Amino acid sequence: MTIENQETSSGPRESQSIDFSMVLASAVHDMKNSLGMLLNSLDELRQEQGNSVGESSRFNTLQYEAERMHNDLVQLLGIYRLGENNLSAHIEEHFVPDFLSEHMARHTPLLEGLGIELAIEADDINGFFDEDLLTGVLNNTINNAIRYTKSKIKLTASEQQGFLVVGVEDDGDGYPESMQHSGTPSFKSLNFKSGSTSLGLFFASSVAQLHNEGDRTGSIRLHNGGSLGGGVFEIWLP
Repeated sequence: MTIENQETSSGPRESQSIDFSMVLASAVHDMKNSLGMLLNSLDELRQEQGNSVGESSRFNTLQYEAERMHNDLVQLLGIYRLGENNLSAHIEEHFVPDFLSEHMARHTPLLEGLGIELAIEADDINGFFDEDLLTGVLNNTINNAIRYTKSKIKLTASEQQGFLVVGVEDDGDGYPESMQHSGTPSFKSLNFKSGSTSLGLFFASSVAQLHNEGDRTGSIRLHNGGSLGGGVFEIWLP
């Protein structure tokens, strides 16, 4: 979106073109960094104060909502870069159980404060993926699972049909039938009037598609069941 100012109350002036998308992206970047600093402070406060803070529902809600907003802003920046065609995946080899353990460690304090069990069930396999992009996808998916789970979340990883499959399961009521699918939701199909835009799913599927090998491309799948009986999110990477 571009805004052009060509005239003022004092008369015509030199044309000034404003790339409003760039302005928004810069503002989102600043907000993301500020929230990152806030989250670091909350982590330090939790460590310093121990149970007196960790068991506070208001403190845990504050951290959860800050995490959610931070993840949303990360996704917005990612989608902006996708639109500008300057987001690419930097594929490296990772030992998947270690990657998930590091991921779980980040979420453990908040989950313990909320009384939610988090477990890992991963095969001893290596995977090839962009660590930062997959972290962004998992952060959003775990935050979503926190909202809908009853008491348990599980991270899974396995090799299926030649793909690395990383999943997030919960013991909630599961995804509604309209959300259960495989493939990539279209950006045009997002419903910004409903309050549930599926922007996270669009970001996740876009990240999956950035991973390809030959004629194989990554994708996401949503279904219900799994070992916990609730919603199951999976990202399939070649």
